[in-house]
Amino acid sequence: MSRRALKSHITALVDWDNTVIKNDVGDATMFWMLRHDKILQPPDGNWAFTSPYLTAAAVLSLGEACGAAAEPGEPLPTSTMAGCADEILSVYVDGETTGGEAAFDGHDRRTLEPAYAWFAQLGAGHAPDEIAAFAASAIGENLAAEEGTVQTIGTRAGLTAWLRIYEPIRDLIDVLQKSGFDVWVVSASPQFVVEPFAAMVNIAADRVIGVRQVTTQDGALTYNLQGCGPIPDGTNDGAGEFSGNSLITYIEGKRCWINQAIFGASGPAALEKNPDASQRQVFGAGDSDTDLSFLQDAAGLRLAINRNKKELMCNAYRNYAGTWLINPMFIAPKGHLASGYPCSTTACVDEHGAAVPCLDEAGAVIPDQADNVY
Repeated sequence: MSRRALKSHITALVDWDNTVIKNDVGDATMFWMLRHDKILQPPDGNWAFTSPYLTAAAVLSLGEACGAAAEPGEPLPTSTMAGCADEILSVYVDGETTGGEAAFDGHDRRTLEPAYAWFAQLGAGHAPDEIAAFAASAIGENLAAEEGTVQTIGTRAGLTAWLRIYEPIRDLIDVLQKSGFDVWVVSASPQFVVEPFAAMVNIAADRVIGVRQVTTQDGALTYNLQGCGPIPDGTNDGAGEFSGNSLITYIEGKRCWINQAIFGASGPAALEKNPDASQRQVFGAGDSDTDLSFLQDAAGLRLAINRNKKELMCNAYRNYAGTWLINPMFIAPKGHLASGYPCSTTACVDEHGAAVPCLDEAGAVIPDQADNVY
């Protein structure tokens, strides 16, 4: 048996936010960066450089709120300038401007969540080790905070300000590693934000796949996303012309990056489920719809942490081939979703964001499912 085939038989994959930890390290780091003035003014004050999927309304609102705050390339004073912080948070958290207009549009809903990508993109101008240091500071603060702690940034109150490692998942990772599994993290948070946290559960940086960006010749991060499979590295002229920037580690994007980074796939094949089970992970664990494709690809068992995410839980309760495991959240678990899941009609979304029936690994429509593990 080849080394690659042997390795693929013992690969295990875990999502990070709300699978290994409680809450979201991307949120924690974003909030920390806003409190410490770490987001830099875009070139010419043009926020369209930060994401090609920002709407004209969002570009305008961000420019009006933050445009006079700093010169291009200089830190925005978001710790003291509430209007700028509020606008960034509204776009990031709510997906809309403070005036209620949509902030993002035009993306494929199966390969990109633009707000997740945007947080990574707002690190542009910093070196990777700087982003890792920001994340480490945020992680330290949030782990030390009491459960339930919230914070106010700008004028926005009630933002989560605590994190915890799920001890049962830490133990699971340890057992898998001691049993010979090659354990990887795949996350829709930025690469250099997840790396310092993954180290706390003995997962090395070279076993982390997060949102990855193109860098400059001197190593600074840019607003553009690294490509995967048939998707090229991103370019964006800030005036509506762009290429790439259409895929991150999100649903089918997680599949692509796993196939490419772990199993060596390239081109269009990286976006497809490999028919050769020896070239797929054996085990996967996740908590959200963003994890669905890589969990469906697992050749052995799939663990779903129940956060009432419809697409994931339709598949988990369908339990195709008897390979799905379900566990409540380990801290503050969700209660019973009495309404169940409308899997056969509207529980899933297509690339355009339209509600559609959910399909299992065999491509069959999943019947409606009750919520039984909570």
